[in-house]
Amino acid sequence: MRYLAVSLVMSALFHIGTPLYAQDVDPVLTPTIPEFDAVALAALTQFDTPGMAVAVIQGRQLVHLAGYGERSVLETSPVTTETYFRLASASKAFTAASVAILVDEGKLQWDDKVIQHLPEFRLQDPWVTAEFTVRDLLSQRSGLAGGAGDSMIWPEPSGFSREEVIHNLRYLTPVTSFRANYAYSNVLYIAAAELVARVAATPWHEFVAERIFKPLNMQCYAGPVPDVALQNVALPYRFSAEEGFAVIERNAIDGAMLMSAAAGGIVCNAQDMSKWLAFLLDPTSRNANQTPELPGFAPFSRQQLTQMWTPQTLMGVSAADRELDFTHFSAYGMGWRMADMHGEKVVHHTGTLSGFQAHVLLVPKRQLGIVVLNNGSNSRARQSVVQTVLKHYLAPDLQRDWVAYYAEQQQRLQGVAFSALPVGTGSVLLALQEYAGQYADRWFGAITLSQTEQGLTLHSARMLNLQGVLEPFADHSFIVRWQDPNVAQPALLHFQLNNRRQVIGFTLEPYAAEPGERHAYRDMQFIKIPASKTEE
Repeated sequence: MRYLAVSLVMSALFHIGTPLYAQDVDPVLTPTIPEFDAVALAALTQFDTPGMAVAVIQGRQLVHLAGYGERSVLETSPVTTETYFRLASASKAFTAASVAILVDEGKLQWDDKVIQHLPEFRLQDPWVTAEFTVRDLLSQRSGLAGGAGDSMIWPEPSGFSREEVIHNLRYLTPVTSFRANYAYSNVLYIAAAELVARVAATPWHEFVAERIFKPLNMQCYAGPVPDVALQNVALPYRFSAEEGFAVIERNAIDGAMLMSAAAGGIVCNAQDMSKWLAFLLDPTSRNANQTPELPGFAPFSRQQLTQMWTPQTLMGVSAADRELDFTHFSAYGMGWRMADMHGEKVVHHTGTLSGFQAHVLLVPKRQLGIVVLNNGSNSRARQSVVQTVLKHYLAPDLQRDWVAYYAEQQQRLQGVAFSALPVGTGSVLLALQEYAGQYADRWFGAITLSQTEQGLTLHSARMLNLQGVLEPFADHSFIVRWQDPNVAQPALLHFQLNNRRQVIGFTLEPYAAEPGERHAYRDMQFIKIPASKTEE
């Protein structure tokens, strides 16, 4: 592919260390990773990813900082170490850090009840609402289904405000007991950011800019992205054999602040993320003579970092983790995952947003930090690079061609037979105009079903990219084919009728043989609005 020849190495490759956060520590240099550039470029080619930026620090030294491939396929613009990417869920560490700063200042405590600071915070269960702590917001143990409420966030741009996201938490139905199981949540990180804004009396994105990015000299953005940074941004891509590379416009970095920034919308580059890694691996003690405005000031204390890096919620360990990394435990802390790998505690977090991939990983005892950012949609590109670096430092005898390994894994999965999709009759029992109209859910808002030459179309009032065409399935059910198939998998829409055979509402579920109960639509019940009311 044409970007194979593009490799911009912005620092010496594994043989010249650059001191980072702590200037008084002697470097501990390590052997070069053989042919690392070739590994990164092979990962881009194999996993259909246009570009990537990588930073590695070890022994308090910046030992690798490089850009590979293209940030824009059409313009053949190269990725540099200053190219901006979305961090996706790697943003959550900064949200947890913003809370840590307020804990250091005594303005709140990890185990404060959320309603002490956000009185409007409500979950379905009153007891859980009363007992829910700041720590619970960040440790993925709410009792809700994994991803509950994500339909208010994606596909971008969201039509919901952060205040509405917090208000609508009360409509999400729990699936397990409170604090019983790990279940990933984005909406609770949005709530955490609003709690910070309330306590600090400052918008969250400004707080992060002033209290984290500025003292660490990071040109990163939790809010609007300035024009100067927009001159070097990576475009997000998907790839298909039929179309080749296609830009995912809705996730592009266009300067606007995302409602979901605290959960997955921070914009940064490899060069500045290396400063974040260096600080985390060696945060200096607070100096009474320093202020947050001075470079080198530690945004938060080691005590609070220890809190964030302490297991809060147990996670499962897969067979692959046991095989590849000799992992025995895995857990979520606050804004970070952690596990043991090859006898070392590893703290990490991935980030996945259509068109952007991130992985931030630290081995504190080895003073090793890795960040990989790319603008593709196949996570195996980042995995190949991370495993190559990790094995070099932790288990060199187990080093292998990780690009080939993950390519083989991908091929095996593609050959696995998936469950057959449900089969309908291809027709419905009423005339299409009987199903048309405006419907509303109490928290997701309005959806309009219109009859057109193509049949029935669906349009969400709050989520502008959620538009589709309804294909008759059977009885009073339709398959929803989204206009942009990348926004979501097809859904099944089931209409309800009253005893006069009049359509009164509908529900949605994934278009799958076994959709399960823990899907994004489970708490939605759309009621048909009488035509007289829609005309008012």
